[in-house]
Amino acid sequence: MPKASARHILVDSQQACENLKTEIAAGGDFAKLASQHSRCPSGREGGALGQFSPGQMVKEFDAVVFSAPIGVVQGPVKTQFGWHLIEVTSRTT
Repeated sequence: MPKASARHILVDSQQACENLKTEIAAGGDFAKLASQHSRCPSGREGGALGQFSPGQMVKEFDAVVFSAPIGVVQGPVKTQFGWHLIEVTSRTT
């Protein structure tokens, strides 16, 4: 079964998500921004979610994690929890 590792930043609005993505694209540190802005407890770990399999996250999140290029920040992605920036850090097939 495929497995992936990812990190994310969870915020309340699409605009906040877009602002953070712009900051990361300009050289901002993903982990530092996650610790400062993410509403998810994973923010304390730089947004790291550890390793997981398909179906362990909500479908919108899974769709990105199991298809996006590794190391490229994706988003804004809307889920029932809010707006995410997602970076896949590794994936196995």
